[in-house]
Amino acid sequence: MKYLSILTLILATLLLSGCGPLALVGAVGQTVNNAAYNSAERELNNPTKNRGDQALDVAIANMNLGVEYMQQGSYENALTRLRRSLLAKPDYAPTYNVLGLLYQRLGDPVESENNFKKSLSLDSSNSSAHNNYGLLLCSNGRLDEAEVQFLNAANNPLYSSPEIALTNAGLCVFDNKPQIGEDYFKQAINKNPNFSHALIKMAHISYTRNEYELAHQYFKRYHENARHTAKSLWLGVQICKELNFKDDLSSYALLLRNRFPDTLEAKKLSELQL
Repeated sequence: MKYLSILTLILATLLLSGCGPLALVGAVGQTVNNAAYNSAERELNNPTKNRGDQALDVAIANMNLGVEYMQQGSYENALTRLRRSLLAKPDYAPTYNVLGLLYQRLGDPVESENNFKKSLSLDSSNSSAHNNYGLLLCSNGRLDEAEVQFLNAANNPLYSSPEIALTNAGLCVFDNKPQIGEDYFKQAINKNPNFSHALIKMAHISYTRNEYELAHQYFKRYHENARHTAKSLWLGVQICKELNFKDDLSSYALLLRNRFPDTLEAKKLSELQL
């Protein structure tokens, strides 16, 4: 259609504390510049163009600028752009999805939920909105409701990233239903064998069961597909110690010391005399 397209932007946030990997938040939008926005505004007055298409252009441009302002932490400007998006097209479901994310960042769970519900009432097939709504519910302890939303997202055959929703489902339920949570991580890996967030969870789960070879397999795949954290490197050290993989152990220990020298994990290396 147009010079503006709707893409999936993945914003990372530590929504689920203590889970290791980041929980992923899916937001609809593509970063655009002000020139593109101004062009869309001019198109609104183009007499040769269908009025509905003009309004959609402006709605998309404002929504995308709202996402950009959110990334910059400029929430007031983000809210202004998102409201302008809805002035142009009040029934545009993706804008309500982004508003749900914005109000969540602003610490207003009621408005956040209202906007996610509005988005889904306009487009029940929007997996991004289902995923985001699930994260909100999970962060507020509504675990069963959250699980339903994650599965609604993951089971949509048109959703390009079901591994995100499946991993979020696993993170959300794991403490209360560890076997079900593990099954979700495995399903995520089945959908995307290189999905690092599910791989590191399975590496940790396998390590805690003393399944060190299996843990190492998951960890190697994580190592090939993700940037390490202090926690992931410490897990690698522990796994390699149990397997007596001295070269890999030394390599991970060195990375941990050099990249994260002030972390608790780095300090633990001295306990292993590394």
